[in-house]
Amino acid sequence: MFKKQIDKLGIAPSLLGFGCMRFPTKDGQIDEVVAEQMLDRAYAAGVTYFDTAYPYHNGTSEPFVGRVMQKYPRDSFYFATKLPLWAVNSLDDAKRLFAEQLERLRTDYVDFYLLHACNKDRFDKMVELGVVEYLVSEKAAGRIKFLGFSFHDNFDAFRHIIEYRDWDFCQIQYNYMDIDDQAGDAGVALAEALNVPLVIMEPVKGGSLAVLPEDVMKPFKHLDPDASAASWALRFVASRNNIKVVLSGMSTPEQLEDNLKTFTDFKPLTEEEEEAVKEVADTLHKRVFNGCTGCRYCMPCPNGINIPGNFSIWNDYGMYENAGRTKWKWEHDIADDAKAKNCIECGLCEEACPQHINIRENLKELQEMLDRVTA
Repeated sequence: MFKKQIDKLGIAPSLLGFGCMRFPTKDGQIDEVVAEQMLDRAYAAGVTYFDTAYPYHNGTSEPFVGRVMQKYPRDSFYFATKLPLWAVNSLDDAKRLFAEQLERLRTDYVDFYLLHACNKDRFDKMVELGVVEYLVSEKAAGRIKFLGFSFHDNFDAFRHIIEYRDWDFCQIQYNYMDIDDQAGDAGVALAEALNVPLVIMEPVKGGSLAVLPEDVMKPFKHLDPDASAASWALRFVASRNNIKVVLSGMSTPEQLEDNLKTFTDFKPLTEEEEEAVKEVADTLHKRVFNGCTGCRYCMPCPNGINIPGNFSIWNDYGMYENAGRTKWKWEHDIADDAKAKNCIECGLCEEACPQHINIRENLKELQEMLDRVTA
């Protein structure tokens, strides 16, 4: 298993990290038999970084992972877990949750501990409550080895948080389709400049980059007919110098085996392969149905429609043709009364749209298409 040295921390975890948010499930619960086999296989293959969090699998991921990993020497792998900031309204909340997490994981310490899903407001609240200072004290006491944060906000917020202190590491969303989103390329560069090692989540964009339309795959197939779409996405991320761990939430043994193949004999992308990735990304971006940028100038809609939310799901389907992902998002991300079908065609949105999108007509088109795709 390929490893990258983290000089700042004096360790070399596996480049592939096992993300414990998407275990196989059975009857709505973790399929513990299959999931344990996957954890055992990953460990045997040299995976040493296991990433979980308080809310994963409705709170059952931490206890499950803690139980399974009891069979292995504690110093032979790294636990990563996260403080659920949305549940912290006092310093006592943070102390209680951290103690509970140690108990769930059946451990005396956490190797990589993160402030979970930071944005600027959440982070500032943790500073004000004294939570960051408290976690620093837990590090000094040895119950946290390395302290960091995971991040979901814009680049300005990322700069605000990463420059607050000398973090041991941080975790960001990054893939070849999101180089300008959230922290993005600018965040990758800033973290390297500040000597903050990076752990990456969503390298295959929630599975979207693991299954691509055939015509989109042509540049990849030309260079390596046997390589999976997921392997290209993972290698793109892992080829960056300061990215030390790439998390993959694996739901099947087949996904695990493909990832082990990618990282056991890891090869950074060549210049020609980087160009192929860029070509694929450009092709995907061109497959959107309209030019909505999510600027929200069209909002609020007087009839309650989430216009950019509707367009986001529609354009996502245009790019990836992933019916399963689209169905889930259409059912969970947009309330029924905020869907396109509720448009009263008042036209106020079109007057405000800087992209001059034919919003009313597009809303009709997307409702018909998504109803058909998700039926």
